Amino acid sequence: MKKDGAEAPRKLLVVEDDPGLQTQLKWAYEDYQVLVAGDHDAAIELLRAEEPDVVTLDLGLPPDPDGTREGFRTLKAILEMKPDTKVIVVSGHGERASALNAIAQGAWDFYQKPIDIDELGLIVRRAFHVRELEVENARLAEQGANDNRVLGGMITGAPEMLKVARTIERVANLDVSVMLLGASGTGKELLARGLHEASGRRDGAFVAINCAAIPENLLESELFGHEKGAFTGAVKTTEGKIELAHGGTLFLDEVGDIPLPLQVKLLRFLQERTIERIGGRKSIAVDTRIVCATHRDLDAMIAAQSFRDDLYYRLAEMVVKIPSLVERPGDAVLLARHFLHQYAPEMNPGVRGFAPDALQAIDEARWPGNVRELENRIKRAVIMADGKLVAKDDLDLAGAAANDGEESWLNLRSAREAADRVAIRRAMMQSEGNISAAAKLLGISRPTLYDLLKQYRMQAA
Repeated sequence: MKKDGAEAPRKLLVVEDDPGLQTQLKWAYEDYQVLVAGDHDAAIELLRAEEPDVVTLDLGLPPDPDGTREGFRTLKAILEMKPDTKVIVVSGHGERASALNAIAQGAWDFYQKPIDIDELGLIVRRAFHVRELEVENARLAEQGANDNRVLGGMITGAPEMLKVARTIERVANLDVSVMLLGASGTGKELLARGLHEASGRRDGAFVAINCAAIPENLLESELFGHEKGAFTGAVKTTEGKIELAHGGTLFLDEVGDIPLPLQVKLLRFLQERTIERIGGRKSIAVDTRIVCATHRDLDAMIAAQSFRDDLYYRLAEMVVKIPSLVERPGDAVLLARHFLHQYAPEMNPGVRGFAPDALQAIDEARWPGNVRELENRIKRAVIMADGKLVAKDDLDLAGAAANDGEESWLNLRSAREAADRVAIRRAMMQSEGNISAAAKLLGISRPTLYDLLKQYRMQAA
């Protein structure tokens, strides 16, 4: 946690009426800014002024004249003022029942006297650790307001995809040709646009062309343009996509579908940075960055001599492999929620979310069509849903889409991590992101779940 560019001190409030113990605790914890209060009023005043994240509270504070135990009154006031505060109640010997009562009222943990500074210090340190995790997860939840968008508007929370985004951001300003490799529907054009927007060419045009969608006899004209009268129907001079992207970025989608004769002309442009329009005789200098993508196996195509290796090396100065949706744990559910909120208001306003069995089915599906298939499936499910929640049957995921195979693991650590991730994701889905409920479903403590979320770089919501 930072304040004004510097590391903000971690503030610990010690509420204790014993002066000797006050001094002992104040000097014992050098890692924190220790604030000391001897009674209820002083504690509340410090809480309001300093906003500490962790409090140690002596339940044995002298009672009020009306007999109310001041420790419990102080606990209630602290949690009403700052509910996220981690309050560690300190009870006297034989007062375990009182400590448990305090836990039931919202205290985070308890410790019984006599005080061992080191033991209490471990509890305090863990309280700060959990609070910092909560702050970090709140930050991630705030990112959720932006739909977990990263580079180019890509919606993801998966470490595998975040690594891809960081790689693209790193090369964005290097002005090298980038090749994106991945299956159809994985978001290659979205990432290409993100690369453009993160580069120094962001003020130039981003021009995209799908090389597989244009007939072979028209593709050359689309890329390089043509002069008036160059062929039948060429009634005016037309700039090609390469020229239109001057000063910006040209995205060649499905570059593996460019025919061999046109590959030669594209290679010449990449070498000389000039083009000639069809029917033209003048060389035109063009400053265009090339980003390309394909789902095809270019190595096999090169071996079969259907794709030029020299063109490949010009286009693939930097190669980025895009993981499929099934390789991005948790993203299917994240994207499904996004698409539901996108389509439900217009197509079926009564739909508010997913039933637990639907979320589990989405998480377990293979999604061979990746994000494109997922989007279409969610759109259909929103239309078909009868109630407020999309049910599993609305998704129609029977058959090939179901993930009924088992991963083959030889490494026990990998197997454990994979199993942990699946269990945590399902618990978080069933609890709708509630940490305490998810921890209960998993049979672990809330701090342990926070530790696992951090260890596996998983988001809490």
